[in-house]
Amino acid sequence: MANSTSNGNKVKWYNKLKWKYRLVIMHDQTLEERLTFRLTRLNVFIAIGTISIILIFLTSMLIAFTSLREYIPGYTDVGLRKELYELQLKTDSIDKELVRKDLFIRNLKRIISGEELHDDRAMPEGTNMQYNDITISRSSEDSLLRAEVESQSQYSLFLTESSGQFAHRTQTLGNVLFFTPIKGMITNRFDPDQQHFGIDIVSKRDEAIKSVLDGTVIFSTWTVETGYVIGIQHPQAIVSVYKHNSALLKRVGDIIKAGEAIAIIGETGELSTGPHLHFELWNQGNPVDPTDYISF
Repeated sequence: MANSTSNGNKVKWYNKLKWKYRLVIMHDQTLEERLTFRLTRLNVFIAIGTISIILIFLTSMLIAFTSLREYIPGYTDVGLRKELYELQLKTDSIDKELVRKDLFIRNLKRIISGEELHDDRAMPEGTNMQYNDITISRSSEDSLLRAEVESQSQYSLFLTESSGQFAHRTQTLGNVLFFTPIKGMITNRFDPDQQHFGIDIVSKRDEAIKSVLDGTVIFSTWTVETGYVIGIQHPQAIVSVYKHNSALLKRVGDIIKAGEAIAIIGETGELSTGPHLHFELWNQGNPVDPTDYISF
């Protein structure tokens, strides 16, 4: 009797879910029927469950893709990652600029003291090159050459008392093949007496200026008098300087090939009287006339 009663109760509860009910909406005073719904318990449960799922989904989407999630504990500001990324880029740029400025100052000190320039830039990460095991022995010829060079007088820039001209203790540049920096007409020639240590060349507007030899950029900056100016250290203690440019294409520490574009002709600086290139060529710390070695 107990088992049959239990089975009957289960069937009765299951059947209750399918029982139909009528939901009537009536006017309170006239008792007029306005709306009528035929419902079952099962349909009501399904409708409520579906509506709950839709509401949960819409609420999740609203929080995930709008700024409302900032007010929920555990979520960060929406623009925080973007700001962190921009700060990281700025920090990296500042670090690179400090390295370039440091290289520029060291090379400038070496130029003033007459020392040989070196490429002090750090080796790339992951370099497997090892120099500790390299052994170099001096030959007798090398020792004789070193003694001969060290016995020579130091090259320097000075004024002779007799003529007032710059004395050039420089090695000959006749065997050096220079690349023409820019084609044009020379309007002002080399004149050390007037403190004009280069030549002025007028050329086409927006013409690219090329490096005369392979080398390393030792300064690339702006000055009030000469505008955008760039200087390159070449082998054999040769330095070339390019002034009054409208734009610079290279930075301090860049390795340059002969004929490679380094700047654009312009008229920047207070000493400029029109679009032109002021080009200087220095050898062993002394200015030389570029027209003696380069055809413009």
